[in-house]
Amino acid sequence: MRLHSPYLSADEIDRVHGASLRILAETGVRIHGQRGLPLLEDAGARVDHETGIARIPRELVEQTLALAPKRWTLGARNPALAAELPSARSGFAIDGTAAFMQDFATGERRYGTKADITAAMRVLGACDLAVMAWPPVAASDMPVGSRPLHEFAAMLAAFSGHGEHELHRREQAPFLRGIIAAFAGSEAAAREGHEASLVYCPVAPLVHDGPMLDAYLDLGDLDLPVMVLPMPVPGTTGPASLMGNIALANAESLSSIVLFQLAHPGRPLIYGSAVGSMDFRSGAFLAGTPEMAIQSAALTTMGVTYGLPTAASGCVSDAHQAGPEACIEKLLTTIPPVAAGADIVIGYGEIDGDQTLLLEQILVDNELAHLALRLAEGVDGREGAELLDDTAEVGPGGHFLAQPSSRRAARSDEFYEPALIGRVALDAWAAAGRPSMYGRARERVEAILAAPAVNGVPEVVLEEVDRILAEADLALADE
Repeated sequence: MRLHSPYLSADEIDRVHGASLRILAETGVRIHGQRGLPLLEDAGARVDHETGIARIPRELVEQTLALAPKRWTLGARNPALAAELPSARSGFAIDGTAAFMQDFATGERRYGTKADITAAMRVLGACDLAVMAWPPVAASDMPVGSRPLHEFAAMLAAFSGHGEHELHRREQAPFLRGIIAAFAGSEAAAREGHEASLVYCPVAPLVHDGPMLDAYLDLGDLDLPVMVLPMPVPGTTGPASLMGNIALANAESLSSIVLFQLAHPGRPLIYGSAVGSMDFRSGAFLAGTPEMAIQSAALTTMGVTYGLPTAASGCVSDAHQAGPEACIEKLLTTIPPVAAGADIVIGYGEIDGDQTLLLEQILVDNELAHLALRLAEGVDGREGAELLDDTAEVGPGGHFLAQPSSRRAARSDEFYEPALIGRVALDAWAAAGRPSMYGRARERVEAILAAPAVNGVPEVVLEEVDRILAEADLALADE
């Protein structure tokens, strides 16, 4: 028996969908850039060119929802790490583009660098539940105009699973095309393999950023998958109720699906969300709250209802330092989207409202993810699992230690054996120097970084990527 909790009833699902359709048809969305409005107008949306607002009819939403593929493979440079979507079990991803890094050696909180992305990818590669990477910090040491390209390249070079990231300017798109083709071997191989994808964040409320949208549409012929990730917050960029904010986020996702499917029917999409909540005393954004987790689960339910692969923010924390508060909030925000059936939960590695990366937190979060998955997997209720023959053989007053089923259980998935949580007697723990979960994680990070890199990229590929990046640095230096 598996734990499943959609966080929305059937009636509430219908109400959210209906409210989102009303928002799109009556309020509309503002489209910046050159490509979006003509697409919508040609398809029958009512477009006001003066304001840039397009009102999208129900029929167009339903038509384009039907075009989005319901099952596809999240590719990877290492084919063994590819993942079928939707998945029977949640996978996990590192969080993206924090401003700060907690230096592993000194503990100093500083701006992130390209080298930090490389180190984080190596640690993420040791996480058995990781199915997707996202450059976890902004590379502050790289030129602003070409920075996302450097971040993308560093991620793809150091992580052999699937990688996703974002662009900020249309002019960056041709260079990204070359980088992805270089890693895949050719544009045709990139188109077929889906080893990299794009993160698309509408600007709440109900705005589509022109440079980002145009860039992503330009790359549509490469069939790059897009994760749609709306981020409204109740009371600030979204209505001040969970139901209202869920409906708004869903409307932003639906409008994004319409745009991408009109331009390139059948382009792979992931229905995602990264909503939060607000500290009503200060106005600050909060990530590690029950309300955020509830919205993540509810929006996952909407994506599942539409039959799309899903992703949700989770395993997140507002704590300013690693420790109990971070673990409580991360576990709290992981369980609901997992229980709702999210294919990917995004949040590994970061605290401080998704603004600070810690390498050891990546491993701690993988442990927390295992705990959440074990809770969701519930009881093995297969026929014969009652082990009645064992009970009859042992009888009253006996013990089950010698039963073959007990030995099998010790090696089964029904009883999770943690990698970082210590389960030893008090005396043994004290004799070992009273190690902590974070201490064990630091030791593992040290070993990972000291070991040779795995699944490396051929030198000729890295040279080609460096050549493309050098061209991009020059061409985009005017920003």
